[in-house]
Amino acid sequence: MAIRQKAVATLPTLMRALRKPPPSLPQRLPSLRRAFSLYDQVNLIDNVPEDQLRFQGYTDTGFTVNGVEYEGSLLAVGNLLLSWSPKKMSDITAESLSIFQTVRPIPEILIIGTGRYIQPVDPEVRKFIRSAGMKIEAIDSRNASSTYNILNEEGRIVAAALLPYGVSS
Repeated sequence: MAIRQKAVATLPTLMRALRKPPPSLPQRLPSLRRAFSLYDQVNLIDNVPEDQLRFQGYTDTGFTVNGVEYEGSLLAVGNLLLSWSPKKMSDITAESLSIFQTVRPIPEILIIGTGRYIQPVDPEVRKFIRSAGMKIEAIDSRNASSTYNILNEEGRIVAAALLPYGVSS
């Protein structure tokens, strides 16, 4: 009976502890070793050259690429990484993506990381990307960075325009 009373007395403390949000730590991109989704895979090919961009993690405010933490939105084209000005989906315009009028070779696909949730891409932006000769895919930023890794490791010409994961509108 005493064990039961002790367990019942401990229950409220346990419930409070379970309700607390976990501490905000940088989140690592999932690995195929733990999941079977193609989008969750990070390292598809072993022995990737050191100079090749590889997204290794994300936070609500930025990304970790090749061991370096970057704050804010990023634009990755092949193995070139640039800081990118849009802070939310409505900031993504043809002008913010104008680099694709001059970059050669033209990437076959532009992956747009829309933040925490998948959001629709403005029809004018879609039209601009198609006129540049690229396909476009808009997915949440976690999966967008993983997809970029996979396609880049395969040797495909790919670009990614990524908003931080914490962006939700």
